[in-house]
Amino acid sequence: MVRTPPLVRWGLRLLAVGYVFFLVAWPVSLIVKETFADGFTTLGDTLVDPYVQGALLLTLRVALWAVAINLVFGVTISLLLVRFEFPGKRVLSALIDVPLSVSPVVVGLALLLVYNGRTGWFGPRLEEAGLQVIFNSPGMILATCFVALPLVIREVVPVLTEIGDDQEQAARSLGATGRQTFWRITLPSIKWALVYGVVLSLARSLGEYGAVKIVSGNFTSETQTATLVVEQKYQNFEQSAAYATSFVLAAISVLCIVIVSLLRPKEAHS
Repeated sequence: MVRTPPLVRWGLRLLAVGYVFFLVAWPVSLIVKETFADGFTTLGDTLVDPYVQGALLLTLRVALWAVAINLVFGVTISLLLVRFEFPGKRVLSALIDVPLSVSPVVVGLALLLVYNGRTGWFGPRLEEAGLQVIFNSPGMILATCFVALPLVIREVVPVLTEIGDDQEQAARSLGATGRQTFWRITLPSIKWALVYGVVLSLARSLGEYGAVKIVSGNFTSETQTATLVVEQKYQNFEQSAAYATSFVLAAISVLCIVIVSLLRPKEAHS
């Protein structure tokens, strides 16, 4: 085995730490610094702002709906990709990665073309049935689902592939139904992959901006999410409120990831 010289090892470590510091840690630390520049005053004033409160609640509602939908369809698609063979399987697997490679603004525009109430493909019929998608919560949920869908699938698929289907086949041979096999064998085996996928999907949903801006219309107190409030506050020269709102969004996401990271080793060895 070739031993790497200590100087090279330390150089690579320094390079990696420096890359993460300048790309992530430093910008985020500046947000924290600006948020607490005058203690908790700015954060407190921002959190009692009715517009910010409404935007945070709307963001949370949209994110939770998107996570719930992606959880159901993510597990279903993961099982389909790993446990079954069918024509077009590779195409489906490739399409799952499209949200990671396409700009969210393009996603929002595509949804606008399909669900717009005046000129969209399905929008006029849906509005005749009493369902407005664009410039309303359903469109925002659709956009958020699209950008966050791969995060659940790409966490679950490797775990399903690794564990195989021996236990599932054994359970079915002993008379277990498909539902019993899923709840008692498959789900416990992939629970931590699901948890990580849900947390990553939640973090991505909370921070979505481009696609949501296109389909929401950015109407204050109606379809304005927290990320859109950040933009509005910053452009209106209310930088302190923009920093505080950004801090709240980042803190929620980081807290979820930290909690899961702390709990997983205990559960894994229990």
